[in-house]
Amino acid sequence: MAVSIDHLNKLIRSRRSTKPRLFNGKKIDDSIIWQILENANWAPSHGLTQPWRYKVFAASGLEKLAEFQANLYKKITPEEKFKPEKYERMKSNILKSSHVIVICMKRQKSEKILELEEIEAVACSVQNMALTAAAYQICSFWGSGGVTYTDELKEFLGLEKKDKCLGYLYLGYSDNPTTTSRREPIQEKVEWIT
Repeated sequence: MAVSIDHLNKLIRSRRSTKPRLFNGKKIDDSIIWQILENANWAPSHGLTQPWRYKVFAASGLEKLAEFQANLYKKITPEEKFKPEKYERMKSNILKSSHVIVICMKRQKSEKILELEEIEAVACSVQNMALTAAAYQICSFWGSGGVTYTDELKEFLGLEKKDKCLGYLYLGYSDNPTTTSRREPIQEKVEWIT
């Protein structure tokens, strides 16, 4: 299959993270979400464990997720550290998204493959999703703050003890998507050994 290398380079280098507060609420067709998920499924994984699992929240599911995480934040945050504006953001940002894909890692039963390698495989699948979204001119943002790593969220998602939640991939359209970024030259990050 012939793929334009120039097109691929441009896609990779132009992909940006746009925060959900900048989303306009326009809905993404579910068929595109399935295409994003299908491409996620083709990420590499050691031993073909394919540890990625996704929980897709849309429509009223977004409200359930927003309420759950905001209420959990309120419950587990000491009073002196609680920020009402953060609580409100946790309730509202999800609702600006068309879909939120909760990123999970299913731990291999035998644990033969290192957990770190399973996490790395899931990260590769998320990159596939972000690039696919960018190709459809859909904004994405991988967030992992707030209540991401709590046992309460794991229970809410129905995850098993050794499974992990690795964050949310917010998807939506924006009238003002993020278009700029910067990278230090790759030459500063590479040691070439011959």
